[in-house]
Amino acid sequence: MFKNRITELFGIQYPIIQAGMIWCSGWQLAAAVSQAGGLGIIGAGSMYPEILRENIRKCKAATDRPFGVNVPLLYPNIEEHMNIIREERVPVVFTSAGNPKTWTTFLKEGGAKVVHVIANTKFARKCEEAGVDALVAEGFEAGGHNGREETTTLVLIPMIRKATALPLIAAGGIADGEGMMACFALGAEGVQMGTRFVASVESSGHAAFKQALIHSSEGDTKLMLKQLTPVRLLRNRFSEAVEAAETRGATAEELKELLGRARAKKGMFEGDMEEGELEIGQVAAAVRSIQPAGDIVRQVWEEFRQAQRRIAAMEV
Repeated sequence: MFKNRITELFGIQYPIIQAGMIWCSGWQLAAAVSQAGGLGIIGAGSMYPEILRENIRKCKAATDRPFGVNVPLLYPNIEEHMNIIREERVPVVFTSAGNPKTWTTFLKEGGAKVVHVIANTKFARKCEEAGVDALVAEGFEAGGHNGREETTTLVLIPMIRKATALPLIAAGGIADGEGMMACFALGAEGVQMGTRFVASVESSGHAAFKQALIHSSEGDTKLMLKQLTPVRLLRNRFSEAVEAAETRGATAEELKELLGRARAKKGMFEGDMEEGELEIGQVAAAVRSIQPAGDIVRQVWEEFRQAQRRIAAMEV
């Protein structure tokens, strides 16, 4: 039986966390990951408050194991989301894209474990001051919204490990047990995977989005929209339009107009592979199959254990 600070903090079997991705992380995916021994996360960033409540209740009905909710703190209905999370007694809350001091005490007073997503050492210290229970250190390779510093995961993890004693979860560019082992060697105690779980049967992402993911190649993703909120996108007609606009020096207002409304829903959820916003990680080029989420958890864990044995066999 594997135990470390992450498994004990969340009450899970494996230190494998499924990221709370907008449009892809509904209750079916969260429940499947939790049922397999990891920590499933409902992505609240694309949900109206009552849809979030419905997903929480369905997840509770589908699994008796711990699960969580991810809440981007820039979300406009944030107070309603937080009140629902507390009313429904969600055991774990991952917060991102904002100041951890704003909601951590409120959530912890409601009985939740609180984890904040960061991309630099400055915010690691702020999280410690805010009283969070653990950190996700997310490298430049990650999909979705990203850090402005463009620090890669293998550089970021040891820097964060030196900056804080909090339990540490690595994210960005991880899709297998070997990547997990590398992050553990650098000081992580768990991994969060997004892109790998987008390519799962239970993911609520559109089938066309999943197919685009598993057929992508190296260099098909790029970090864009840094004047707004940095986001890593899969190459398509929309991303090329963004790149052209940024190259000619478009203002933030011009980029906002180009982005428009519901662009991410159009791509990831509705399946418009040319005009939709397709948020995905750099590791998409290494993902080649769509599998049940439980199989992904078990496969990554077995790969991790095999990597451990290979390293141990090298010892003199």
